[in-house]
Amino acid sequence: MFNNYKKACKFTQKYANVQEIPYFCSDFQQILDKVRRFLYIFSVLGLVSMLLACSSKKERVVTPYGSVLDSVVVEEDFDLHDIQTSGELIMATFSGPETYYDYRGKQLGTQFLICQRFADSLGVRLRVDVCRDSAEMVRKLQEGEVDLVAWQTPGKIEVGEAKPELAEELKNWYRPSLIDEVKKEETALLTTKKVRRRIFSPMLDKSKGIISHYDQLFMTYSRDIRWDWRLMAAQCYQESTFDPKAVSFAGAKGLMQIMPGTADHLGVPRSQLYDPEKNIAAAAKLIAELQKAFSDIRDNYERTNFVLASYNGGSFHIRDAMALAKRDGRNPHRWGEVAPYVLKLATPEYYNDPIVKHGYMRGSETVDYVRRIRERHASYQGVKSPHMGFHPSQPRKADKRKNKYDIKGEN
Repeated sequence: MFNNYKKACKFTQKYANVQEIPYFCSDFQQILDKVRRFLYIFSVLGLVSMLLACSSKKERVVTPYGSVLDSVVVEEDFDLHDIQTSGELIMATFSGPETYYDYRGKQLGTQFLICQRFADSLGVRLRVDVCRDSAEMVRKLQEGEVDLVAWQTPGKIEVGEAKPELAEELKNWYRPSLIDEVKKEETALLTTKKVRRRIFSPMLDKSKGIISHYDQLFMTYSRDIRWDWRLMAAQCYQESTFDPKAVSFAGAKGLMQIMPGTADHLGVPRSQLYDPEKNIAAAAKLIAELQKAFSDIRDNYERTNFVLASYNGGSFHIRDAMALAKRDGRNPHRWGEVAPYVLKLATPEYYNDPIVKHGYMRGSETVDYVRRIRERHASYQGVKSPHMGFHPSQPRKADKRKNKYDIKGEN
């Protein structure tokens, strides 16, 4: 770049002083004037570009569509003021119970919660970059791809050398007592009731064969996913105990505990998540997607177990457990052989294994979730399908639905 700049300067100087042009070349005079102006602008821009190249670097950016951009300029001294202006603090860490993990849509981990509080104090959002090893974390910190790294030791947070203002801000803000505070916060979230419940009866009227007020909806939407309606009822009880106003600490809502982000994906207005029919219809659509995702499992009973587990713990974690089971010579399509690996994803030996793509998981709840639903479904097996007219709210009948999953509200 510098050589090209020098050549442009010499060319400009050579012709900038030409004063006399023969009268028969008047057109050429005009052309030369334009060339002079162009070369002057080019030389100035060349100088500016050279100066920018000395104070900034190019960052390789991959777009959501997979294309690569190499021309995004990132200032090397992207410090506290720039972070607050951009509105985002980037944290690099490992997956693990002390660092960062996703629990049913809720981001947890001691280090994450501390950094989240720090980001809140700066008035910015926190973005997490989960790394595979310490070398990757150090590289990203040195190259300015992240603003800070949180190590596995609680409270050990490191800021890049190029961010002295951020480092000073963190030093003045941090206090050791934060570790105990966030751990107590996390423990309270995980040990208290996951859902605020108002209804506890597992069966509304056994003598009449009525499991809940929503049996007709279970019958209607279970047909679309080819499930026994009583299985869907058993899942609903496990999710909310048939409480349409249930809310989990993570923000899941309604009978089937649909997360707001999941509702967006399914096309359900968040304002309708407390509507029993909209909620159950959304759950049916989600179950249908999970059935398709696990279509490689040919046995219907086994596939349903994996669908239930994924509904609770996330399909990516379940796929990780399946990969571990296969590596160890187990059948990855049998829940009884995969469930132990779902539990093992809570230990570093397994969630740090290169086969595992999505890190730490609190698998005990997921395994228990599948077991409890299967047991309750077995207890509902003797319940016969009652007549369809008992539902007090008289929901829409199946033959009146225009679409398979008519869950979007009217505009």
